[in-house]
Amino acid sequence: MTAEKIKEIVSQMTLEEKASMCSGADFWHTEAVERLGIPASMVSDGPHGLRKQDQEGDHLGVNDSIRAVCFPAGCGTAASFNRELIQQMGETLGEECQAEGVSVILGPAVNIKRSPLCGRNFEYYSEDPLVASEMAGALIHGVQSKNVGTSIKHFLGNNQETRRMTSDSRIGERSLHEIYLAAFEGAVKKEKPWTVMCSYNKINGTYAAENHKYLTEVLRDEWGFEGYVMSDWGAVNSRVKDLQAGLDLEMPSSNGFNDKLIVGAVQSGELPEKVLDAAVGRILNIVFRYEENRDKNAVFDRDKDHEMARKVAQETIVLLKNEGVLPLSEQDEIAFIGKYAKTPRYQGGGSSHINSHKVTSALDAVEGMSNVTYAQGFDDKEDKTDEKLLAEAVEAAKKAKVAVIFAGLPDAFESEGFDRAHMRMPDCQNELISSVAAVQPNTVVVLHNGSPVEMPWVNEVKGIVEAYLGGQAVGGAVCDILFGRVNPSAKLPESFPLKLEDNPSYLFYIGERDKVEYREGIFVGYRYYDKKKMDVLFPFGHGLSYTTFGYSNLTTDKDHMKDTDVMTVSVDVTNTGHMAGKEIVQLYVADKESTVIRPVRELKGFEKVELAPGETKTVTFNLDKRAFAYYSVKLQDWHVETGAFDIMIGRSSRDLVLTKEVTVESTVKIPFVYTTDTTMGDVLRDPRAREIVAGLLKLDIFGGEQGKAESDVANEAISEGMSEAMAGFTPLRGAVSFGGGMNMADIQEIVDQLNALEDI
Repeated sequence: MTAEKIKEIVSQMTLEEKASMCSGADFWHTEAVERLGIPASMVSDGPHGLRKQDQEGDHLGVNDSIRAVCFPAGCGTAASFNRELIQQMGETLGEECQAEGVSVILGPAVNIKRSPLCGRNFEYYSEDPLVASEMAGALIHGVQSKNVGTSIKHFLGNNQETRRMTSDSRIGERSLHEIYLAAFEGAVKKEKPWTVMCSYNKINGTYAAENHKYLTEVLRDEWGFEGYVMSDWGAVNSRVKDLQAGLDLEMPSSNGFNDKLIVGAVQSGELPEKVLDAAVGRILNIVFRYEENRDKNAVFDRDKDHEMARKVAQETIVLLKNEGVLPLSEQDEIAFIGKYAKTPRYQGGGSSHINSHKVTSALDAVEGMSNVTYAQGFDDKEDKTDEKLLAEAVEAAKKAKVAVIFAGLPDAFESEGFDRAHMRMPDCQNELISSVAAVQPNTVVVLHNGSPVEMPWVNEVKGIVEAYLGGQAVGGAVCDILFGRVNPSAKLPESFPLKLEDNPSYLFYIGERDKVEYREGIFVGYRYYDKKKMDVLFPFGHGLSYTTFGYSNLTTDKDHMKDTDVMTVSVDVTNTGHMAGKEIVQLYVADKESTVIRPVRELKGFEKVELAPGETKTVTFNLDKRAFAYYSVKLQDWHVETGAFDIMIGRSSRDLVLTKEVTVESTVKIPFVYTTDTTMGDVLRDPRAREIVAGLLKLDIFGGEQGKAESDVANEAISEGMSEAMAGFTPLRGAVSFGGGMNMADIQEIVDQLNALEDI
């Protein structure tokens, strides 16, 4: 429907009808206005499956939803690093939504994994904003190709569940732009989601729902977002303020209460009616976009989509460790141990919980293989060792050639609504793993979890497979990996620290009551661990394969570029092993010398490439200004400092195989404002300034030759380096206190001359 037609419809609506459009008709539907042909429109939870509730609604997964297909959660899909695959998953979800009459699926969730403790980390993609944004963009592209909307969430700074409805995320402006906004920015700009969902929390003192800076100035004015902004369920605190800030749709229904507030605010003049009209227009645009593109022939083929879920899961499983034990032989005696072999934990709890139409466990996948035995090993109802189950597992392991333990985190350890108290697995599972490994040298651990865990047994086992929360077909996908039917190709989209205390947010995560300070700044995940040169359990980007890959011929189309240019980088990747496989090529950029504090390297590109044995392919990346820039608070924009940068190709953030140095020249200069407090060292950074301060350079305090000679005679303890440092760190006003016969007026005159240089 054209913009003009929508404006015409809005002009025919009563004030009360317009107000009613800005809140849900019930838990899942927008309001209808039958006399004007405006239909109700249904939204539904996602993003890794359709949680459509036909009857009583809720947002925590308490009530039943329709039978659907559970795909791998975001923690896993991000590990695939495969945009095309996740786009296909999105297309499948879009088809399901069309078949079920759902106009918008609520996802993807792109919040940054600031801490392993966040209860919703399983829904989120990564600690890195590029990975989060690119994977979200792929899902959005796929879903919306079926004329179904997405709702990228939770905007903004929602990185914990504790006190999520009242907490205040205190985040520095540079950190916001480089980390937390960046996760949303690329997906919004490139893929144009139909809707955005705001979060519950405050950002620097203002609730997200009433934050004009981010809902309007950033989201709409800077990024060009054209859809409607909806609230998370129950996130509205002050309806009129929210509307003025840019929150269009309140969900769920307010039962008419907030509608009356809107009507009253317009009538009193507090709320301009054009603000209300704009919100209604944005909502109607999406309602009609879906309605006019309904696919009445769409089919929800659950069995077919189950196979798609298995295909996705195959590329979300990370091979963390393999000391020659994998792949397994299908003829060997194998013991499957652990409750999750029979009843896998394949999804998280809360609003994304899918009522799966069927679930394939690892035991289901090996049905008919008489060489595979099973022992439960543990129960996850409580963290308590069952001695009988443990003994049965140990005995089964002794009799087998290989033991595969299916372990991880139970529902009680991670879910929407609360944060984890620690990073440990249940003690009973750790005991099981150590006990089995003690009697069976060929032990493999398969993990079912939505976030990193500590692994006290890491050196006791030969293989570790991170299955994440792999969706309802996870059992088949895991067996495909274990037996080598599929070559593992996933890599970690997050760092696994050795222990929780190593995490950069550890001291300040959760915060004090409602105040949460993000004191680690831009140093989230690998940006912190790599800067600190800290040992980690497994680094960001790590993941093994059953084949090997070689890298060569790193080239750039230019060695020197201006920040307005685009640099093309290419590298050859060769499968040097004996099995076809996929490799994730990671490109990092390092600023070799910066006046601002920066990470030692940052991921700026990734591509997944499939190679037959012996095959070589060239992988190409395009790097623009943003690949080299940091966010300048002074400029309120992205800025590149002129200088040398390293282009690095790696298998992980710690395994860098090729490096090439390039030079980038800035076309923007940040004005330097001189004051009487400016140090002589800072003054002399500009060669033009030397003539202006020539007189000061002769003074003792600033390292004059006479002063140095006298200093050496008077005190041999003062080294030349100390004198230079003291001179460089002395402010210009020091000339008044330490000789030279100058006063502050003289110093101010010098300062004015220096500032005049900046205007040239």
